[in-house]
Amino acid sequence: MMLSFRCFLFSTSSPSSYFSIFLPKPHSFLPFTFSQKLGSYTTSSSAQSMPSKLLFRQLFEKESSTYTYLLADALHPEKPALLIDPVDKTVDRDLALVKELGLKLVYAINTHVHADHVTGTGLIKTKVPDVKSIISKASNAKADLFVEPGDKIYFGDIFLEVRATPGHTLGCVTYVTGDGPNQLQPRMAFTGDALLIRGCGRTDFQGGSSDKLYDSVHSQIFTLPKDTLVYPAHDYKGFTVSTVGEEMLYNPRLSKDKETFKNIMQNLNLSYPKMMDVAVPLNMVCGLQET
Repeated sequence: MMLSFRCFLFSTSSPSSYFSIFLPKPHSFLPFTFSQKLGSYTTSSSAQSMPSKLLFRQLFEKESSTYTYLLADALHPEKPALLIDPVDKTVDRDLALVKELGLKLVYAINTHVHADHVTGTGLIKTKVPDVKSIISKASNAKADLFVEPGDKIYFGDIFLEVRATPGHTLGCVTYVTGDGPNQLQPRMAFTGDALLIRGCGRTDFQGGSSDKLYDSVHSQIFTLPKDTLVYPAHDYKGFTVSTVGEEMLYNPRLSKDKETFKNIMQNLNLSYPKMMDVAVPLNMVCGLQET
């Protein structure tokens, strides 16, 4: 099926300074009118001739062992930035860092509807109203913008490609830095809970499926270049980063054949997530209690 995309141009100072997102047509409940934001897509010669420089920070929330990632285009005049998987308890820390580094936060993004912590996207929006929240359409959660496989999220001249990686939940996606002459090398994959370092997310709730997870990781992540850096949503053993090549060789679950993997996942005997009954309902509404 062919998807129809629009380019939304968010201009702050001059026609050549922008950050944009390529998405399918917006949904009816979005809190602002997209027609007011439409602009023509232009690329300046300077943007084509000079590769973008990524400003990157990996942040940690210790109670849920969650990684939040801050990315920004440091060479763009506005230094547009985004946060991946922010946590409500560390929003003030994250926003203070954004301010300190002189960045303009434009997006707060989730890889999926989390069950072990409350997302910080809604709280961020109350403190920085221009920020737009993003989650996959398949998650059925609320957000300002929804992404589907193949969409590109631009911040300055850098973009993230959206890859569907269901299995931990129905709506899991992996965000991968773009492939191109002016994009980042090696590439980076923000895998959420689909692929962890030497592990993976559980598949026994929220529409999880070990069969789907195995296929997702092998088709959407393990097909990336082997030097692609893997940045998961969690780590419980002190690891910070891996590579696709490492996980293909050494992941004790996903390096196995599918039937062995499914047997491993069926026999984990994990306890019920202690935050699930609180976190999931809140995360379906961007982390804020509806009034």
